[in-house]
Amino acid sequence: MSIPSGLRLDQFLYDLPIEAIAQIPLSDRSAARLLDTRDLSDHVYSELPELLEEGDLVVVNSTRVRSARLAMRRVDTGGIVKVLLLRPLQDGTWSALVKPARRLRAGIALEQDRGRALLVSDPVEGRVRLKLGPPDGQSVEAWIESSGEMPLPPYISASLENPDRYQTMFADTVGSAAAPTAGLHFTTHVVDALADKGIGVAPIDLRVGIDTFRPIKAELLADHQMHSELYDIPQVTADRIASTRQKGRRVVAVGSTVTRTLETAACGDGLVSPGEGASSLFIAPGYRLQVVDLMLTNFHVPGSTLIVMISALMSDRWRESYAVALERGYRFLSFGDTMLLEPTTQARRR
Repeated sequence: MSIPSGLRLDQFLYDLPIEAIAQIPLSDRSAARLLDTRDLSDHVYSELPELLEEGDLVVVNSTRVRSARLAMRRVDTGGIVKVLLLRPLQDGTWSALVKPARRLRAGIALEQDRGRALLVSDPVEGRVRLKLGPPDGQSVEAWIESSGEMPLPPYISASLENPDRYQTMFADTVGSAAAPTAGLHFTTHVVDALADKGIGVAPIDLRVGIDTFRPIKAELLADHQMHSELYDIPQVTADRIASTRQKGRRVVAVGSTVTRTLETAACGDGLVSPGEGASSLFIAPGYRLQVVDLMLTNFHVPGSTLIVMISALMSDRWRESYAVALERGYRFLSFGDTMLLEPTTQARRR
C-alpha cells in the first residue's frame, strides 16, 4: 500500500522506561500476562482459549531462529569482528551485519572454528555480503549451528542460559534472524486447551529479518524503505483458513510476522494463496485487513514499523492500551507480555 504522506515518525513514539523491558523469559511460558485490549482486562496466556471462540483458527509462525551471531577473527590482523548473518542470497553469498565495519573491505577473510568467511562487498552501513566456507565435512547450516550464538535483540543485556527459550514450541524451519516473539508464550498445555475448545492451530513460515525490530529513521513514514522477508504458506493452512471462512469463524494471527504474511498472500474473500513468496508489506494507518480478524502481539519498540502496524489496526487506542500496560506493570518487548487486539471497524476486512 502507499503510505499517506502526512504520517510522521513522532506520531508513533512513546516513553518506554528501561525497567519495563523484560530481560529474561518467564520460567513458565504461558504465565505471561495478556491484556485483552477489547475491554482492557488482565489475563495470563494460559487463559487464551477462554478469550477465543469455538471454530476460530490460530495461525502461528513455525520459523526457527538461526544461531547467526559469530565472533570471527580477521586472518590478516587477528582483530575480532562480530558478524550477524541475516539470510542466504540466491548467488550463494550471505547478507550480514559486521562490527566494527570501518576498516573492513571486500577481499578480507575472517575465520572461526576452522570455518571461514570472505567479504565479497564493502560494508554499507555495516551490511556486507559474505561467502561462507565451513570446515570439511560440514554444511554451512551445521557449522553456523555449532559455532554461532543466538542473536538476542540489543535491548536484552542478560545472558540466556537456555537458547531454546528464544525459540517457539513450533520452531521448525531454520531461517530467521529473530524470533516471532508473540509465539513464545505457547505451551503444549495451551495448544491442547485450544483443541479441547474446538480452536485449531495452523502454521506458516516467515523468515524474520532483523530490520523488523529496528526503529524507523526517516521523519516521514513514506520515506521509510521496508525490508523484504521470505515466507511459505502450506496448502493445508490455506485450506484450513478457507474452512474457517466457510464456518463464519475468525482467523487469529499470532504476531506481526503472521499478520504480514497472511495479508501479503490475501487473494480475496478472506482467503490466502498457498506457496512461497516475499513480503515487503508496510501496514500503516489507512490499511484495511483482508484476512486477519484478531491479533496476538507483544509490546513493541517505540518508533518501529511494528508500532505503526498496531496503530493501523487500533487507531489511537494503542496509546491507551500501552499506557495501561505500563501502569499495570506489564513486561515489554521480546521476552515480555502480550496483548490481544481486535481491529477497529475502519481496519477490518469488508
